[in-house]
Amino acid sequence: MTAEVELKLAIASDAAVQVAAAVLRHPAVGAARRGRVRRARVVSTYFDTPDWRLAAEGIALRLRRDGARWLQTVKGPPLAHAGGALHARSEYEWPVKGPRLDPVRLATTPWRRQLGQALAGAKLAPRFVTDFERSTLPLAFADGTRATLCVDIGAVRAAGGPADGRRRPRRAPISEVEIELETGNVARLFELADTLAAALPLTVATANKAARGFALAEGHPDGWHRPLRAQPVALPAGARAAEALRSIAVECVNQVAANAAGLVNDDDPEWIHQMRVGTRRLRSCLALVARFVPPNRLDPLLADLKWLAGVLGQARDWDVFATETVPAAAARCAADPEAAASFRRLSARVEPQRAAARDKARDAVRAPRFQRLVLAVGALCSVPGFGVPAPAPDGVSGVSAARFARTLIRRRHRRLVRQAGACAAGEPQERHALRIAAKKLRYATEFFAPLLDGKRARAYVAALAALQDVLGRGNDAATAARLAGLVTADDDAAATLRDWLTATSAGLEPELARSWKRFAKARRFWR
Repeated sequence: MTAEVELKLAIASDAAVQVAAAVLRHPAVGAARRGRVRRARVVSTYFDTPDWRLAAEGIALRLRRDGARWLQTVKGPPLAHAGGALHARSEYEWPVKGPRLDPVRLATTPWRRQLGQALAGAKLAPRFVTDFERSTLPLAFADGTRATLCVDIGAVRAAGGPADGRRRPRRAPISEVEIELETGNVARLFELADTLAAALPLTVATANKAARGFALAEGHPDGWHRPLRAQPVALPAGARAAEALRSIAVECVNQVAANAAGLVNDDDPEWIHQMRVGTRRLRSCLALVARFVPPNRLDPLLADLKWLAGVLGQARDWDVFATETVPAAAARCAADPEAAASFRRLSARVEPQRAAARDKARDAVRAPRFQRLVLAVGALCSVPGFGVPAPAPDGVSGVSAARFARTLIRRRHRRLVRQAGACAAGEPQERHALRIAAKKLRYATEFFAPLLDGKRARAYVAALAALQDVLGRGNDAATAARLAGLVTADDDAAATLRDWLTATSAGLEPELARSWKRFAKARRFWR
């Protein structure tokens, strides 16, 4: 068993051959090369059950023909600190005599139960095949780190027909760069990837070949499947604060990066929403990381995240305005033909603004600045303690994550209570500050709740989420009023929309009082 640790960068398929050659010729690659380029055709067949039981467990099983060799490989779920461009999984691999699975070998892995169940009743069968030309180049860096650079150009093909009878794509291109660590410091991989992404049209690839094959079988040939929401982070009971924040930051940047392909290729507004949520969570996490990392390393990341959040925020505001606010206001006068026609004209004026904001978000995600941001956060989180050898001046680096969390959540809870007292008059500035305080408290609670009292934390988070939802709808109404000023004319739709927004804001006051009362009664789970 080995731990496979590698970075993946995708190449646009319409320029795959040219960019692949440029990668191998790049001066940074030439400076690190320690041998000749080896080229071979690699064909791999991936196996799973009809209901994709192994994929659901994060397990990949394949038979690969690499030149004249046959290899049987099992890979497990992602390891800790894998996320964004960094892929890390436990890997078992054996040479075999031909294109047949060796069940005896499978029984020696930690996933013998899942593999045994899949083998039972002849349920295991080929599900997809990857077929590509691989150019392999060994690398050696000045500090002794060794790695392998692979450039793969080919395709993934789904095996058999879809079980539900629907027509689906059967083939998708593969064009990617892998930089796999052999021994040494993974930071060298990030440095090389950053250099390549700055000079060439490469994008961070969060989906490996197994995930792309699964997505193809589900009808998504570009490798994206569905928008990725925030995931809970498993934190060991005795974790130190820095290590806990490192794991949390990796999960946050993975949410950002994993929604990029869908945002670029699909019109579902949920991609933008989830990437925006991930960006906000990552900013909140890195604000806590500032206790451990010097400003010169962190400030550029926070500046780039602020830029990304601004672009995504504009697109999200127009999405909400077009898909929620305007339809809700229009429903009030659906029986009036003239008013309904006025709202149709309003919607027609909104769509160009929405499309422009979405295009701006797509351009941002395609840009080298976004790719390098994801790689930079990955590099920061790639080594224990964020690579800071000395303890922080205030000694907080040695504090347990649980103690750190209690102090943080207690402080943010008190801040929220103070903000609530300050906004009794309902002024916009105070209401905005209350919403921000609630959001920061919720992020901190969700980050660290697994280390504290999970059951009581869930009740607290539920009450906090309800409060944040009311505050968010109030903010949406204020944003809608601003956007309405950019597109409405002096017609029935404008008047109806203004009336609806005024009524909505007024109606939130008693709901806000109820949600605050419920939150105030929630037990303090961090004690």
